Amino acid sequence: MANRFDTHDVVNQAPPLTGYDVFGADAALVEAAEREGAAWATDELHDLGRCAGSNAAQELGRRANENPPVLVTHDRYGNRVDRVRYHPAYHELMTTAIGNGLHAAPWADDRAGAHVARAAKIIVWYQVDGGHVCPISMTYSVVPSLRHVPEIAAEWEPRLTSRVYDPTDGPAAGKLGATCGMGMTEKQGGSDVRANTTVAAPTADGYALTGHKWFCSAPMSDAFLMLAQAPQGLSCFLVPRWLPDGARNPIRIQRLKDKLGDRSNASSEIELVDTWGALIGEEGRGIRTIIEMVNHTRLDCVLGSTAITRQGVAQATWHTHHRRAFGAHLDEQPLMTNVLADLTLESEAATAAALRLARAFEADPSDEHEQRVKRLVTPIVKYWTCKRAPQHAAEALECLGGAGYVEESDLPRLFRQSPLNGVWEGSGNVICLDVLRAIARDPGVLDAYWDEVGLAGGGDRRLDDAVVALRGEITDLDQLETRARRLVERFATVFQAALLVRHAPPAVADAFCASRLEGDAGRAFGTLPTGLDTAAIVERARPAA
Repeated sequence: MANRFDTHDVVNQAPPLTGYDVFGADAALVEAAEREGAAWATDELHDLGRCAGSNAAQELGRRANENPPVLVTHDRYGNRVDRVRYHPAYHELMTTAIGNGLHAAPWADDRAGAHVARAAKIIVWYQVDGGHVCPISMTYSVVPSLRHVPEIAAEWEPRLTSRVYDPTDGPAAGKLGATCGMGMTEKQGGSDVRANTTVAAPTADGYALTGHKWFCSAPMSDAFLMLAQAPQGLSCFLVPRWLPDGARNPIRIQRLKDKLGDRSNASSEIELVDTWGALIGEEGRGIRTIIEMVNHTRLDCVLGSTAITRQGVAQATWHTHHRRAFGAHLDEQPLMTNVLADLTLESEAATAAALRLARAFEADPSDEHEQRVKRLVTPIVKYWTCKRAPQHAAEALECLGGAGYVEESDLPRLFRQSPLNGVWEGSGNVICLDVLRAIARDPGVLDAYWDEVGLAGGGDRRLDDAVVALRGEITDLDQLETRARRLVERFATVFQAALLVRHAPPAVADAFCASRLEGDAGRAFGTLPTGLDTAAIVERARPAA
């Protein structure tokens, strides 16, 4: 029968979002990169964006997560090897990341905007797979801590900044490039690292560490920063996987974590038995020494969560533009347009704040304003961006309906990844208390914050009112702890609003202020008030059809 309908014809389905420029399709990121000083990296960012948007790269991300790392504790003869075997897709992802300088380029290239360019690259490449970015982030973050000991930095920086990914298991001195990890938390303390029980005993040529680490990510890294109790108190150590004489340093991997997300990356529990380490900084000053690494990894938590919100927007706007229901394309229907616009506002705000924060990380140490912005805004933006990511990923998934709930859509992987950055480098309460400590120790950080948001003064009445109200909430710091989450949320949304009022299209800034500051919105995404140009907001965010 000529007109017989074939039940296997596939109709009214969106084509895969592939073969596009992840960077170029993100107007907010393109504008922020140029605005914050990385215009010179535009060609590199477009190249990486096209790579990230290719079907080949997307398939690598899928395969790396479908084939998680495997622990090999002993070789066939019974010798302890403590090795993690990764799928080839993981190594290809690492090769691209390191080849593009995501791991350490700003430390080898001191031109203005280097940290901003790297931040934009992280946002782009994280959308392919977040797991392998863990060792990339820690390699970037370790350098400031190593510089406390110039001779150690001189030995390790050339390895860490090399753009060659060398996964061979051997002494770092014989490799073409190296990566670094971190081991801070222990099972009895978690975020309370002062409760660590690992002991560091002085030896003739360093220290012997004995104890355990509850989370040691990327255990095949060439070296790790670890905290341990030395005679003068908690101290920081560089612990290589291999000793200078070519012998294995006894870092015993007990098991790999079976995690919710981040499955392409190996996270492990390790035991240290007279494991050699070199002191970084002074004895008893371990937290002060390692804090720069922590701050840089917090920046990357912001970047990762920003990438998650952007990929959610890309997938949701793409799908709804190609899918029809009830007589129209989904994104033409007012309620869906409201949802998509609300998701886009969150992504744009996160992007603007993330790259402004990245600029603070490359400021000269003598720049008091930027140093204070970094000290206060890092935990503020880290808390709020990471807190919003799981809600955002869930809503983006729902925009695809049942199609978004199946693994082939990649949205379940995005959703599983979304809580990670909120846990990493300090969960919500720890981060909010850090904001209060920053204010208590140096009230000048508040002046820097007010100066920043003041740049948008007079640009929107709702923002001006929100700043006045926020100032009124900061009275007695001793009474703020129970309200710390509320306070940090307001700090974050006011900071984001100020950036959008200054730099975003009027439709975006207006909708953000109306919903985030004036309170004329509900608690779920898709509850923007009426009278906003939601269609323009969505059109700006959607990858080209």
